[in-house]
Amino acid sequence: MDSATTTAPLIAPPGLAGVIVADTTIGDVRGAEGFFHYRQYDATRLARERSFEEVWHLLVRGTLPDAQELAAWQERTARAATVPADVAAALVTVMRAVAADDPLVTLRTSLSAYGSLVGDKPLWDSDETTKEAAAISSAAVVPWLVATAHALAQGREPRLPRPELGHVGNYLWLITGVEPAPEHVAALSRYLILTIDHGFNNSTFTARTVASTGADLTACLVAGIGSLSGPLHGGAPSRALDALDEIGSADRAARWARDQLASGNRVMGFGHAVYRGTDPRSELLKQTAIDLGGPTAELAVRVEDEVVAVLAEAKPDRVLRANVEYYAGVVMQACGIPRELFTPTFACSRVVGWTAHVLEQSRDRKIIRPLSRYAGPQVDRAGSPV
Repeated sequence: MDSATTTAPLIAPPGLAGVIVADTTIGDVRGAEGFFHYRQYDATRLARERSFEEVWHLLVRGTLPDAQELAAWQERTARAATVPADVAAALVTVMRAVAADDPLVTLRTSLSAYGSLVGDKPLWDSDETTKEAAAISSAAVVPWLVATAHALAQGREPRLPRPELGHVGNYLWLITGVEPAPEHVAALSRYLILTIDHGFNNSTFTARTVASTGADLTACLVAGIGSLSGPLHGGAPSRALDALDEIGSADRAARWARDQLASGNRVMGFGHAVYRGTDPRSELLKQTAIDLGGPTAELAVRVEDEVVAVLAEAKPDRVLRANVEYYAGVVMQACGIPRELFTPTFACSRVVGWTAHVLEQSRDRKIIRPLSRYAGPQVDRAGSPV
C-alpha cells in the first residue's frame, strides 16, 4: 500500500513558524544568535565594507566579484536601468492612469506593465541565461519606476538618470534632484544591503511560490510587492517614524508605550518574528543614524531605551528590542528619502533578493502545493450536511 495514503498529513503551526519548506544557498537568518548571512558572508560586514552592486552580484551569481567582474557588472546593471524611450513613454502613461495615492500600488502596476512591454517569458520555458537577464533588468528598473512615479505624483517631469553615480547614488539623485553627499550614499547603501534578503520572509516566500508555477519573473516580483505592502511586513519604517513624531520627546516615551500596550496596539519598530534578542540590522542602522546626526536620531536613541524598558516590564518572558524598521526610517529621512517612499525604497533593495530566490526556485520543477485542514460544517460524499 502506498505510504502516502496511510500517513497522516503534518499540521503546520500558525504562520508556518519554525517550518522548513525548502533548501536554499542564498542565505540564512539565525535568529537565536542574532546573526544572518548572504551566501557564506556575514551580511552586516558586507553592508559595512561592500557596495550594493557587489552584493547584488553575490546574490545572483553566487560570488563576490573581482575588480574586472565588478566593472562588467556595474556596466550591465546600469545599462539595464536605462529604460528605452518607447518603453519609458508607455510606462509614464500607465503611471498617470493609475494615479494612486500609494506609490507601492503604482510600482506593482507599472512593473507588471514593464514585464509585458519587454516581453517577459514564463520561467518554465526559459533557459538560465534568459532568466538571469530578466532578473537583472527587472531589479534594475525598479528604482526608476519608484522615482518616476514619485515625480508624477508631485506634478513634475521625471529626472534623467545619472548612471555614473552608481546604483544607490543614482536613486538618490532621481528622488531628490541633488547630487548626493558621499555619506548619504554610504548610509543608504548600508540600509539597502541589510535588507536585500532575509531568509524566507513573507514576500520572498510569496515570490518563490509563484515562481514554482513556472510563471514569468515579473509576476513573481509583483506578487512580492503585494506582500510587501502589508503593514506587518514592509510598511513599518514610516509607522515607526510616525510614532517618534507622536512621542515628541523622550520623557513621553514610557507613557506612550504603556498606552499602546494597554490599547492592544502593536508597538511598531520593536520585536521580530525570528530574532529573539538584538536585530543585527538595527544595531548597524542605529550607528549609521548616530553618525549622520540630527535631532531625530538623538530622539530615536533615547526613545528606544525607554520603550525597551517598558516592554521588558510588561513582557518579561520575551526580549523585545528595536528591529530594522525602527532606525530604517531615521536613516532614509536623513538621506532625503520622503516618508511615503520608505517602503518602495525597501522594495528597491528586496527585489534583488526576490530575483535570486526566483532563479533558485525555478530550477526545482515542482509546484509548491501544501494542504489545508477543513474546519467548517461536516458533509458526506453525496454533498449533504451531516
